[in-house]
Amino acid sequence: MTTLNVRIDDELDRRLAKLARSQHRSKSDLVRDMLWRQTKFDELKQLRERLRPYAEAAGYLTDEDFLQIDS
Repeated sequence: MTTLNVRIDDELDRRLAKLARSQHRSKSDLVRDMLWRQTKFDELKQLRERLRPYAEAAGYLTDEDFLQIDS
């Protein structure tokens, strides 16, 4: 595991500390989870963009089109 130092302003630190207390977690744990989620979200977004032309060619223009498929 590696260490990352990040500077944040006092307001963000207060908000993060409040959130950590309310969830009974450390600030480091929250930030690690937030970074993990954001990287996964970005990967999913990139994958959707790569697959969009294929989906559109198959007639799937919206998420709703995809969700209406009968199993």
